[in-house]
Amino acid sequence: QVQLVESGGGLVQPGGSLRLSCAASRSIFSIYVMGWYRQAPGKQRELVADITKGGIINYADSVKGRFTISGDNAKNTVYLQMNSLKPEDTAVYYCYATWVVGGRNYWGQGTQVTVSS
Repeated sequence: QVQLVESGGGLVQPGGSLRLSCAASRSIFSIYVMGWYRQAPGKQRELVADITKGGIINYADSVKGRFTISGDNAKNTVYLQMNSLKPEDTAVYYCYATWVVGGRNYWGQGTQVTVSS
């Protein structure tokens, strides 16, 4: 059973930064896609950023220029660097991964990010 373990969430003031990590229990060297979704209270889960096997990176318009996704194959870990955080970034952030096209989507347990003064 593949596990994704997130870390790095917390409480931060507006304008601050956080870095989320997602460690996979399986090699991500040839993974199809891996990334982050978030879900705020009363809202649908939305894509934040992901990165594909071909190196294509996608960002939600709301985070472009502020968030950066990156991966470390040696550590089987994907990161989400979040800068210039805003209160509207408050949500539970979920890591997800799909190893093959059309295959199962794996999800982490989620990590809370709260942006508040």
